[in-house]
Amino acid sequence: MGKKYYVVWAGHDTGVFDSWEECKLVVEGFPGAKYKAYPNQEAAIAAYRGESGDSGVELLRAIARRPVISVNYDAFPEIDRNGIAVDAGCRRNPGPVEYRGVNLNNGEEIFHVGPLEEGTNNLGEFLAIVHAFALLEQQRRTGVTIYSDSKTAMAWVRDKHVKTTLAPTPGNEKIRALVSRAENWLLTHTPQNHVTKWKTEEWGEIPADFGRKG
Repeated sequence: MGKKYYVVWAGHDTGVFDSWEECKLVVEGFPGAKYKAYPNQEAAIAAYRGESGDSGVELLRAIARRPVISVNYDAFPEIDRNGIAVDAGCRRNPGPVEYRGVNLNNGEEIFHVGPLEEGTNNLGEFLAIVHAFALLEQQRRTGVTIYSDSKTAMAWVRDKHVKTTLAPTPGNEKIRALVSRAENWLLTHTPQNHVTKWKTEEWGEIPADFGRKG
């Protein structure tokens, strides 16, 4: 069976997603969710543009494959090459934020969500870790290391609660809903994987980095 692409017109996030796991996370629990699978990216983009009226420019940017940062793993044998690196990128803070996860063994981007309006980088980092937890649980993969470069997000995951100063607005309703869902996931599940701080000073930028500083 070939790779499928999923169009989501109504969900916690909308657009074209390149895996069922990612699609499921944004449609599950959303009242009236509307989505459909397509056999290739071109058909999915055409279907999304046809109904949404979107120009497709931002959509193409959102699903474009990001360059994966190269790490000399031979020099750092303590890095779990079977692990997942996660990171978030925010154009402003608060502002549009997106997050993703990358397989360290082959550089494959395994999930990518966003942009989510009026979010913060820390919220994106938190969602990325929980997304990785949930994905690994679905895949029944235990003992996999999740790497994050955010001490704040890791602390929120440990406490199973987000301590953000972001004031609720209609614009950030979507990301707040995802955060609430992630907190609930942590309260109702026992992760079988662990989160470790990516040693940026020693190893360089985390491979899931979006390349947005400041």
